[in-house]
Amino acid sequence: MEAYKTWVRRNKDYVHSLESLANGLTWLLPERFSTSEIGPEAVTAILGIITAINEHIIDTAPSERHPGSADTSSFPYGLCISALKDLETLVEVVAEYYYGDKKWNFIAVTEAIKVIVRLALFRNSGYKMLLHGGETPNVEKDLDDTNSQQRIGGFPGPGGHNGQNPLAFEGRALSALSRFGERARAMSDPSWIQRTQQLRAIMEPPTSIIKRPTLSMILSEKGVNGALFVLGEILFITRPLIYVLLIRRYGIRAWIPWFLSLSVDFIGFGFLSHVTNSGTVERDQKFHLSAFEKDEVKRRKLLWALYLMREPFFGKYTRQKLEGTERLLEPVPLIGTLTGKIVELIIGAQTRYTYMSGS
Repeated sequence: MEAYKTWVRRNKDYVHSLESLANGLTWLLPERFSTSEIGPEAVTAILGIITAINEHIIDTAPSERHPGSADTSSFPYGLCISALKDLETLVEVVAEYYYGDKKWNFIAVTEAIKVIVRLALFRNSGYKMLLHGGETPNVEKDLDDTNSQQRIGGFPGPGGHNGQNPLAFEGRALSALSRFGERARAMSDPSWIQRTQQLRAIMEPPTSIIKRPTLSMILSEKGVNGALFVLGEILFITRPLIYVLLIRRYGIRAWIPWFLSLSVDFIGFGFLSHVTNSGTVERDQKFHLSAFEKDEVKRRKLLWALYLMREPFFGKYTRQKLEGTERLLEPVPLIGTLTGKIVELIIGAQTRYTYMSGS
C-alpha cells in the first residue's frame, strides 16, 4: 500500500489525466440510463471511489519542507463523503430495479448517513463552513515558512538570483559567527550555557495551543449571529434529507417537496448572508469568509440551477424547452446530432435523483 501511495503522489498529474479519461468514457457505456443500468453504474461507482482514494492519498502527502507533517490520525471525513456520494447512485439504481418506488427508503438511509458524517465533520472542524459538502477540507494555508524566507529582521527583502534574497547570505554568515562565539564562550565558561538557557526560557513566549472552537465559544463570542451561522450550515447539510423525506411522503411530482427544499436553501443562505454582511452586523460579531469559503458560497448559488432540472418543474417547463431546441436544430448537420445527444443525456440524467440532488 505504501508503494502505491508513493507512486500516486509522484505521478499525480498522470493519475488525474487517467481518472478524467475513465470517468468521461463511462458516459458512453451501453445501456446508460436504462432499466439494466446496474453494471455501468457499478463501474462508475468503483472509478469514483478509486478517484476519491487517490485524492485522499495526494492531499495527505507529507510536506516536502516538513516531512511527516501530514495528519493521518483523524477520521477521513472527505474520503467517506466522496465514497458515499459515489455509492448513492448505485444504491438508487439497484433499489429501483428490485423495489421500484420503494427506492426512496434506501436513498433516505444514504442521505441520513451523509448528514451524520457531515454534522460530525462540522463539529470536528470547529464549526467551519463545509467546502464541497465536506469533500474538501476547510484548512487555511500556512504561509509562515514562505514569509520567513522573504523577511530578515521582520522586513521584506528584495529578490535576488533564482528567487532568493541576497541578504540571506549575510544573515547566514552573521548567524554562523554568532554560533562560533557562543561555542567559544561555552568552552571558557561552562556555567554560561545554563544562564543562556534560563534567559532564553524567560525571553521566548510559551508556545500557544490552538483550541478548536466549540459551539458555546461561538455563541458567546458571536451571539445571535453565531447561532444563525451554525443554523444556516445545518440547514444546508440537512436539506437533501428533508427533500427525500418529503418526496417519500408526497411523491416526486408534487410541488410541496420542490418548494420546501427551495425554501430551506433560501433561508439557510439568508442566514449566511446576514452574518457576513458588514452593513447589518457589528464588527466583532461578523464572520469573515476566506477565499475558499467565498468560492463555496458561489458554488452553492450555482446549485440553485438544479431546481430547473427537478420534478415537477422539469416536466412542466424545462423539458419542453430542451425538446423545442432539439427540434429547431435537428435539420442542421452535425450540430443537430450533437444537440440531440446532449438532450438525451440531460433527460436521462434527470431521471436519477443523485445526479440532480446537489448533495
